[in-house]
Amino acid sequence: MKAVQFTEHGDRSVLSYDEFSDPEISPNEVLIDVKAAALNHLDVHTRRGLPGVDLEMPHIPGSDAAGVIREVGSNVTRFEEGDHAAVAAGRYCGTCEFCRHGQESMCENYHLIGEHVRGVHAELAAVPEENLVPVPDNVDWYTAGSVSLVFQTAWRMLVSRAELTAGERVLVLGSSGGVGHAAVQIADYVGAEVYATASSEEKLEHARECGADHCINYEEASFKNEIRDLTDGRGVDVVVDHVGPATWNDSMKSLAKGGRLVTCGATTGPTAETNINRVFWNQLQIIGSTMATPGETDDVLELVWDGTFDPHIRATLPMSEITRAHEMLEDREGFGKVVIVPDSEYDE
Repeated sequence: MKAVQFTEHGDRSVLSYDEFSDPEISPNEVLIDVKAAALNHLDVHTRRGLPGVDLEMPHIPGSDAAGVIREVGSNVTRFEEGDHAAVAAGRYCGTCEFCRHGQESMCENYHLIGEHVRGVHAELAAVPEENLVPVPDNVDWYTAGSVSLVFQTAWRMLVSRAELTAGERVLVLGSSGGVGHAAVQIADYVGAEVYATASSEEKLEHARECGADHCINYEEASFKNEIRDLTDGRGVDVVVDHVGPATWNDSMKSLAKGGRLVTCGATTGPTAETNINRVFWNQLQIIGSTMATPGETDDVLELVWDGTFDPHIRATLPMSEITRAHEMLEDREGFGKVVIVPDSEYDE
């Protein structure tokens, strides 16, 4: 088969789309004939190298994909050959105290397909049965292959962790990205008043299409000041911040008393200063969130499959153009997801 891969960490030049040994499945795995996959910023970070993560080289990246099941292991019970399925990338042990209490994304050995182990940006992928979600036959491959990671992440952040309710105000930073555009749709679905930031009017128009009520161009104005003006000085109940140090202080200042800041990442770095006085005086909550439980993933993907949520796809490229796909993410081009397709399946 052919697969996206790299043999060392570095810039986009380390990526290639070359021959790789066909995967062999274990009794608990299935072999997927990949029809479409998608990039996440995690793929960029993995390519550059993450502290404490030692990869088997060459590494195949990719946490999102969907396709047709070609072969099933002897212990597999949920799927048969010919079924359509999407990858849910979170791996967990199933036996630690968190897994036993239904909090698999807090597993003591939690790791991700594509980040810690070889991923699914390839023509074929061997995936554990527990990491697959059934896809209805009427759902197109581009949708099925691009939604799992970002929609499950945004759902857990807003619904399970921040417990967002109808009528609350929520600010979504970086609404043009994968998690951002999913968070806007989920917040609108819950019934919240949605404030969204992006770097251009074109991206903000897409945010409006996703359900944003108020849009802020952070290249032209301070979102903190805009939030204060738009809420008559009150602030918002929830801020979704996966940016990190570059926005952290302004995110905290955008919260109303009793507000919650929920974060699933830090694209501008891991360390930010926090004004502790602001936290206790305004009785704020800082909430971390990672991926989702299998049940949460099922819940949100059902709403994708029935058309309630829509992954906005900015571009579809053959896997051989993987460097261009990474470039689009790194340069923040466009709105929504970048989908890649095995060259053998690609049809312009």
